[in-house]
Amino acid sequence: MGKIPGWYKDQEKRHPAVFKSYENLGDALRKAGPLDAKTQALVKLGIAVGGRLEGAVHSHVRRSLEAGATIDECRHAILLATTTIGFPAMMAALSWAEDISKEEK
Repeated sequence: MGKIPGWYKDQEKRHPAVFKSYENLGDALRKAGPLDAKTQALVKLGIAVGGRLEGAVHSHVRRSLEAGATIDECRHAILLATTTIGFPAMMAALSWAEDISKEEK
């Protein structure tokens, strides 16, 4: 897994049982259906965009890249949100993805 924010790591140390349970739930959900890891990551990115969750967009761009997606595929997933959440919200999410794109260089 890529860069994990320090704040997240601190909370994980404080509440290890909660975080372990959360990770186990995520594992079970990923195994529950036929989508491959890359598709799952892009779907989760789309959900983060729709929820307007900046930290989640950062996380799911990273996870998408780790799962084999390109930054262009991440951008496309974000662009697809335009007709659902609106142009300004999509542009905000696109800027959040660019933060990660710059980190990757």
